[in-house]
Amino acid sequence: MSSFLIILDLVLLAIILVFVGIWGWNKVQAKSIGGELTNEEFKAGMRKAQIIDLREKEPFKRKHIDGARNLPYTMLKYQYNELRSDLPVYLYSDSNTITLRAARFLKKKGFVSIHWLKGGFETWDGRTKKSKY
Repeated sequence: MSSFLIILDLVLLAIILVFVGIWGWNKVQAKSIGGELTNEEFKAGMRKAQIIDLREKEPFKRKHIDGARNLPYTMLKYQYNELRSDLPVYLYSDSNTITLRAARFLKKKGFVSIHWLKGGFETWDGRTKKSKY
């Protein structure tokens, strides 16, 4: 085997290890923040929680979880103080990355009970609503 192939194998192995490490770190971080909720778990706790749709205004208008409030991720750092830190926060969006970023941000701001919908809005099978405005 040539030295080039050995070096190439080592580089590929290093890249794979980095990706696995990032994936593992995200899983550990997610558990320390709160955690993913299945549709059933989300439905069971939503009456006592603040349901936050992190998507932008237009997708929210088209369709959202009944009872959800629209607080786009892009505005979260400016409007997070409108949320009550003593109540659970249930998050969802179209992107798990955005949802996890929002959860980390809220955790840093002192929110204790933060959860999100596993798989995002696409997987939601409960009641939805269209906005009138």
